[in-house]
Amino acid sequence: MKQHISFLPFYLFTLLLLSCHSTPKDVTPSDALPDIWPDYVGVTIPVGIAPLNFSMADDEVETIDVEVKGSKGGSLHVNGDYADFDMDEWHQLLETNKGGKLTFTVCAEKDGRWTGYRSFEMTVSSEALDEWGITYRRIPPGYEIYSKMGLYQRDLATFDETALIENTRTPDQCINCHTPNRTNPDQYIYHVRGQHGTTFVHRNGQDELLVAKNDSLGGSMVYPYWHPGGHYCAFSTNMTSQMFHASGKQRIEVYDSSSDVFIYDTETHTILMDTLTMRQDWAENTPVFSPDGRWLYFITARRQAYPTDYDKEKYSLCRISFDEQTGSLGQQVDTLISTATTGKSVTWPRPSYDGRYLMYTLTDYGYFSVWHPEADLWLLDLQTGETRPMDEVNSPGAESLHNWSSNSRWFLFTSRRDDGLYTRIYLSMMGADGRATKPFLLPQRNPKEYYRRLLDSFNTPDFTSRPVDSDARQMGRDIECDNRVSTTLRIMSH
Repeated sequence: MKQHISFLPFYLFTLLLLSCHSTPKDVTPSDALPDIWPDYVGVTIPVGIAPLNFSMADDEVETIDVEVKGSKGGSLHVNGDYADFDMDEWHQLLETNKGGKLTFTVCAEKDGRWTGYRSFEMTVSSEALDEWGITYRRIPPGYEIYSKMGLYQRDLATFDETALIENTRTPDQCINCHTPNRTNPDQYIYHVRGQHGTTFVHRNGQDELLVAKNDSLGGSMVYPYWHPGGHYCAFSTNMTSQMFHASGKQRIEVYDSSSDVFIYDTETHTILMDTLTMRQDWAENTPVFSPDGRWLYFITARRQAYPTDYDKEKYSLCRISFDEQTGSLGQQVDTLISTATTGKSVTWPRPSYDGRYLMYTLTDYGYFSVWHPEADLWLLDLQTGETRPMDEVNSPGAESLHNWSSNSRWFLFTSRRDDGLYTRIYLSMMGADGRATKPFLLPQRNPKEYYRRLLDSFNTPDFTSRPVDSDARQMGRDIECDNRVSTTLRIMSH
């Protein structure tokens, strides 16, 4: 008897929940596609992705009823305030329909009347994502002080997010840019600015905290990118400033009064500098290694009179050879995309790990593209030398900060297309024809509620093949204690 009574409240509560939402009746058909948010109509998704839950864009819709059928079998049905798919059933449906399609049929109730919309499809790709999840920084709006921010990881199969480190453990510090080596969680770097500033390096199961600044560099070690062998890491050193626009769509401008590119030897703690990537009247920036490790890509621009001529700073894409055995750069810098030809500025080059493409952001000027509404993703074919705008993923908002999956079939990027204010993460697949699929917003359990309540921007996202094994408490203690590894310099002149 006691057992019966204990389940009765739960039973009544379940009936109450079910009674809150009506089922479709007297449905008025419509030839229009449903206006859902996020816009998942026609997207391509990988097997294993978390449920792509959605709402009707119209907040006055009372109930949404969704039926999903797979072209290779299986179905789902949900009814409620938003489409909230069961996690296990969703994953089973995707597995069954790998290489096939899902058809969604949506009915929505508003003011007591039901409307049935034209069905739409999602494609379940046969191309595996092959990544456990993603890492990123979340940062709230702010310009002068460091409010709460942190580095996080997210399981792409679920909605689970965990903190790698938050600056609540390192008060008054700015935590920047978690950078793994080709999605490998066993090697990563991030930078900390503030009173206890440092460059945090994790490799071979060990943590090293480097002295944040070297007087000979003139700045900190920022914008890291690993050599595939893990022995070296490329950085730039930047004297960064910001200013504010008094009018127009843009709010803030970030620029460097100086910047150079160098390579760090993680085993000898040596900073390898070369006069070809630290020219006096030029600003070199955002270095990345090619997948085979034989080339170093970077951007460069002639220095301007700052801040008055900030909008004349336009970067070209260059590369120089690299010898892993000696840790030295080549004798000649090649220009791949010249601002003299484009009239624009290249930033954030990222080569695909299969060596076929290099994705970059093109903007009117400067390199800090997250503040530029005109910033778009472009794709350079490294086999043919042809380059084109990625119109299939671009939007009127700023696109930037992109990275590839380890198999080079998927990529992610940040965009301000939703409201022009906050950067959010989108994912897309690169087809065999070199065209990307329609991007989809990073899924959340209740996406409309989540993104409306979240007052953070997503920053510097990347894939990770496994969860990052980190101890946030120990990291915080290490950063606060100020024990640092010193670096030495080696300068090559040409």
